[in-house]
Amino acid sequence: MSIFKNKALLTLTFFVLMAIAGCKKSGVKAQENTNNSTNTTTPAKFRVVGYLRYEGNLVDEASAINMSMITHLNVAFINPDKDGNFAADDNLRKVAVMAHAKGVQILVSIAGGTPPAYISTLIAPGNQAKFIASLLKLTDDNSLDGIDVDLEQSFVDNNYQSFVTNLAAALKAKKKLTTAAIATVYADSYPDKALAQLDFINVMSYDKTGPWNQAKPGQHSPYSMAVDDIAYWSGTRGIAKEKLSVGVPFYGYGFGTNAPESLSFAEILLAYPGSENDDQVTVSGGGIMYYNGIPTIKSKTQLALNKAGGIMIWQLRQDATGANSLLGAINSVIKANTK
Repeated sequence: MSIFKNKALLTLTFFVLMAIAGCKKSGVKAQENTNNSTNTTTPAKFRVVGYLRYEGNLVDEASAINMSMITHLNVAFINPDKDGNFAADDNLRKVAVMAHAKGVQILVSIAGGTPPAYISTLIAPGNQAKFIASLLKLTDDNSLDGIDVDLEQSFVDNNYQSFVTNLAAALKAKKKLTTAAIATVYADSYPDKALAQLDFINVMSYDKTGPWNQAKPGQHSPYSMAVDDIAYWSGTRGIAKEKLSVGVPFYGYGFGTNAPESLSFAEILLAYPGSENDDQVTVSGGGIMYYNGIPTIKSKTQLALNKAGGIMIWQLRQDATGANSLLGAINSVIKANTK
């Protein structure tokens, strides 16, 4: 997950003032996400994996999610101290109880787009066994269903295969899941033997471009990217389609004069009412915000139903509410395919 999705969030009050003033740059603050759409249960074999960014009060954040529309909740990111130990967390345990009450499996995602530098040391052979033991303790202490490994960029190093393989073996012995978030841009770094150990794989089909690459403005998560990612991982790399989850963004990136670097989908609709069915909007004073609107999210969900084993969301608390909820749009497509 990129650094721009991990930025500190500003208040919506400030954002509204910003939008009125001409859409100057700001951070991202997710709108309240209590979805009012009709509850429905997703097919047992099709995953809806939702990441929940651990910010503020985790219990409050999780309470705002319609868990009847997801199958897996990935709490991101929970990382250890430099010795590989995890702090006790009552809120994580409470959210695990909440998820299980709704029939949702809960995992914690480690590392992330900007993890502590010492993560590389912890997955090295000399420290790996101790770190894996700490991860197992984390799952046991908090009644978790598994670990999601989100190692990216230079962190996908020569120790990735042994770490994932040994972690998966240890978790499998406890009947727990091992999953990973991967990006096709780093495809050559992921060993086939490591990917084979995973229960399922969340493909980050977004961040093709972004504020870090102003020379290449445009859609950061086009439909074609999801098509190409599936073709690569299921075709070229031979991974069973059932193991693949197609990643979709609940946020957008801006390019050009006065365009904010990044906004949640909820913020985009707040600033630009009526933009829920588009994939881009022109910012007052210049610049364009690119994102995935409801039709594109529905198309990607259908693609995932046809060509993969699930869909993955970064991240749930960036969603809009009611009829404009992207999670609701995903759910409606799944429901239509189960009649």
